[in-house]
Amino acid sequence: MAKTALYTMPHRRRREQKTDYRIRLALVRSGSVRAVIRKSGSHMTVQFVKWEKDGDRTLLTVSSSHLAKFGWMAGTGNVPAAYLTGLLAAKLARTADVKDVIIDFGMQTNTRGSRLYAAVKGLVDGGINVPHDAERLPSEDRISGKHIAAWSGSAKNSFTSYKVRAADLQKHFAEVKAKIEAGNKIAAKGGSA
Repeated sequence: MAKTALYTMPHRRRREQKTDYRIRLALVRSGSVRAVIRKSGSHMTVQFVKWEKDGDRTLLTVSSSHLAKFGWMAGTGNVPAAYLTGLLAAKLARTADVKDVIIDFGMQTNTRGSRLYAAVKGLVDGGINVPHDAERLPSEDRISGKHIAAWSGSAKNSFTSYKVRAADLQKHFAEVKAKIEAGNKIAAKGGSA
């Protein structure tokens, strides 16, 4: 790290806006398992990570692409998919004996009702103890995809990548949620879904 009397250059990961070291240190010092939630344009990922002297150990990784095993035919980067990813991660975490976690959003902007908080609601509904503010979680209508169905109702708006009609998204969401809650295809193997 370059240092002069006038300027101290931040660490590389901080310059690249990948790591806030003050927040990371507080999370690591807590000693709790971290639920690391990350989003991209088309996917959601939930990981359970535990700090060890040799480095972080990933206990479990679940991606929204794993929802296809339960029949999910809509997009994997929306609020309903984020919720289902969190729910699936919670079910797998309980089989791996993870009961309490703290949330690690990293340096992502976390907005009230966003996909990040939809994943948190999935974790909570799946039976994981997560300290959170209930006001930041999305509404049930957003989680079930009602806003997507309403938006796609006009002639100009359509989702060609969905294998299910947007108008049927709420029904499809309920079916997939029931399959995940039933847990007939859930088995933690090799640290991922």
